[in-house]
Amino acid sequence: MTALLTGALVILAVIHALWGLEIWVPIRDEARLARTVVGARGVTRMPGAIPCFLVGLGLLIIAIALWFPQVLLGKLILWGAAAVLMGRGGIAYTRFWRKMTPEQPFATYDKKYYAPLCLLLGGGIVFVLLRGI
Repeated sequence: MTALLTGALVILAVIHALWGLEIWVPIRDEARLARTVVGARGVTRMPGAIPCFLVGLGLLIIAIALWFPQVLLGKLILWGAAAVLMGRGGIAYTRFWRKMTPEQPFATYDKKYYAPLCLLLGGGIVFVLLRGI
């Protein structure tokens, strides 16, 4: 479980780092990518380098912490990450979030893929914490 979660988090961290370098993957058109992964009303540009790198760094820190769930700092990081991921996953199904992020295809992908991924990652982290693996 730890290796699977780590792999997923590292892949997501690398994608965010690439965006920070203005390497638009998997969609090469910035406006289309922004509508696909940001989804805010009228979005045409991806977030800047600093936000992308910070998200990537946060994901890497979580991936590292997964290997130290018995250490106090690891526990704190992982419980915080689980709360954020579960919250992000859950908010996707609220009317408030839909009004903030109406762009397509983000709105559809968020319900079908992004939110469930956040819930799975958050739940996986809780599983690791409770099982101590």
